[in-house]
Amino acid sequence: MFSYVSPEQRVPSDHPLRAIRALVDEVLRDMSRAFDSLYATIGRPSVPPERLLRAQLLQIFYSIRSERLLMEQLDYNILFRWFVGMDMDEPVWTPTVFTKNRDRLLNQEIARMFFRHVVERAQGLMSDEHFTVDGTLIEAWASQKSFQRKDGDTDGDGRNFHGQSRKNDTHASTTDPDARLYRKSNSAEARLSYLGHLLIENRHGLIVDAMATHADGFAERDAAMLMLQEQGQAPPWRRRTVGGDKNYDTHDFVEVTRMLHVTPHVTQNVDRRGGSAIDARTTRHEGYGMSQACRPRIEPAFGWLKTIAWIRKVKLRGLPKVDWLFVFASAAFNLLRLPKLMARAPA
Repeated sequence: MFSYVSPEQRVPSDHPLRAIRALVDEVLRDMSRAFDSLYATIGRPSVPPERLLRAQLLQIFYSIRSERLLMEQLDYNILFRWFVGMDMDEPVWTPTVFTKNRDRLLNQEIARMFFRHVVERAQGLMSDEHFTVDGTLIEAWASQKSFQRKDGDTDGDGRNFHGQSRKNDTHASTTDPDARLYRKSNSAEARLSYLGHLLIENRHGLIVDAMATHADGFAERDAAMLMLQEQGQAPPWRRRTVGGDKNYDTHDFVEVTRMLHVTPHVTQNVDRRGGSAIDARTTRHEGYGMSQACRPRIEPAFGWLKTIAWIRKVKLRGLPKVDWLFVFASAAFNLLRLPKLMARAPA
């Protein structure tokens, strides 16, 4: 006696992944033209890009630490097979095939396109006037021992560097040259790192834009200005606002944001030389206090990305790969929240 039950019948009708999959299906349909150019025309057929994206979303949603474990789950987990679009008797890819196809097909352009389509579906729930910006440290997949001199001289095996002067100008990682030695505060340890930047809207805390950059003292402000510029200029009679911590309280950042018709509602840094770049003409308004009250809404996004999506220490090397993973994980964060927000939204 034989019995056949499809994965569609096995997944409960009220499972949270059903609403997420419906959104993902819409996004992938809009990206179908971009995927057509990624399919192999000769040789062995490659893994479909749509399935790669779905599997990558599962890895992020369920904090699966490696591709090998992801393939193991796909082999026997009916829920995972249903979400990816695999039949019950369809063979699972080997981890090497999956990672090679992922590195070949999934890049910054695809990740950003996916992110933009997700943001488009959230437009009705997002504020287009009030934003918050911040950055976080992303530890690189490189050890301190790999941080060697650029001139070819050696510091030994790199284990004992006490008393040595090691700077990004003279040293670089041999395993991840894009990583930079950086620390967030004077009391923190310097680590080989990248910086991840988010721009969220203040209504629901959804991510409007995301990017990863090299780690340096100017990257947070430069990335914030780029992300604000990507939003386009609002009409002169409709001022936007952007909240931020005191690291954004510099004359250059304040001047550029005002040129973009964005009012900087950043925390005043009264300890900096020359005083704060904003004064009572900005802080006396009620909106300034509201922006400061909404500023902590960016922390849950960073917390989810660094703990659930495994962004605290990335296992990819090179800025392009780190950037696509950070942007794609930001899209996953929005996908996780959108079904609940849409269900609460008035018809």
